Amino acid sequence: RDLVMSTMAVSARSRSKAPCRVFFCTILCLSLLILPSRATKVCQTFQPLKRNQLNMGTTMVGSAAATFPRGGGAAKITATTAPAASSTTISSALILKSFLKTIADARSHLAAAAAARAVSIFSMYPVDTIKTRMQMKQGDAFRLSGLYKGCAGSLVGQVPYGVLTFGSYEIYKQALLNKFPNTKPALIYALSAILGDVTGSGWLCPSEVMKQQLQAGLYPSMSEAIKGIWSKSGIAGFYQGFTGGLARDVPFRVAQLTTFEVTKSLYLKAKKGRTGDDNAALSAVEAAVCGAAAGSFSAAITNPLDRIKTLMMTDTTNAYGGSVVACASKILKDEGIGGLFAGVAPRVGYIAPSVCIFFVTYEFVQQKMQKKE
Repeated sequence: RDLVMSTMAVSARSRSKAPCRVFFCTILCLSLLILPSRATKVCQTFQPLKRNQLNMGTTMVGSAAATFPRGGGAAKITATTAPAASSTTISSALILKSFLKTIADARSHLAAAAAARAVSIFSMYPVDTIKTRMQMKQGDAFRLSGLYKGCAGSLVGQVPYGVLTFGSYEIYKQALLNKFPNTKPALIYALSAILGDVTGSGWLCPSEVMKQQLQAGLYPSMSEAIKGIWSKSGIAGFYQGFTGGLARDVPFRVAQLTTFEVTKSLYLKAKKGRTGDDNAALSAVEAAVCGAAAGSFSAAITNPLDRIKTLMMTDTTNAYGGSVVACASKILKDEGIGGLFAGVAPRVGYIAPSVCIFFVTYEFVQQKMQKKE
């Protein structure tokens, strides 16, 4: 607690570097939470992840289609005692080994998900650009010029982000299950997914800043955006709006997970009543439909936070105060409550088509890979 409070105090004295400090402080606190403090460790041996073991919920996070795992593969846990050595060294080695093992075991899923993610992002990118323009109150939001500005940078950020969040999700999940064995697994899975998002945001935020500033027409090209942001603010400029991104993504993830589970339960109840089969389960298509419904609802209720994030990332003159609270206050003062819902139509309309595109592409790539194997 003292570490967090002291870091917050230092950050308050130097606002220009606050986003970077928030990110690194978050990662440090998460590390302190999950890393064992002694040399006795729990070694985690992951079995290969089979396709039917990957219970996934489909969602969109902000401006890109994303698939995040729900539960991952079965994990065999055996307790062993490590030789006396540095706790930090052992912990770091175990985390890295587990992360790489997770990625390797899930490489087929991740490759298909990466391809599907890229296709869905590219296909729906113009809708995302229109949303950004509407949130910035630009006059002709539907103009054809510049609809794909920043798309390359978005792909560079979003595709590796999926791999990073998946791997870190598995690490957090296993660490939390070991540390809190009496906690309900569903709560652990939800918390792990959120922590995975926080970890992945360290990679994603710079590409999101560049993408949104390009969409807004602040720079003519990606190279100019990189030069301009660096010259104005240095590395901190690429983390502008980082707290706004977290303020949107964490509530979105909680809302999406909750809504998906409720939607799935209601659909299964109706399906069992219709078919009379108590063992009825969701098909992949039905799961995608539930995911689209949950994602659309979650996108609508978190649109105010999405607009705050957009304005923070494109605010080059500090007109919105540099914080979530200050930005929200200015929107309410200048535009009223309606200002928080600017761009809600394209944001919600982005979700369902993205899920369909992602699902079709994912299945196609998986089938092709299985034939080669």
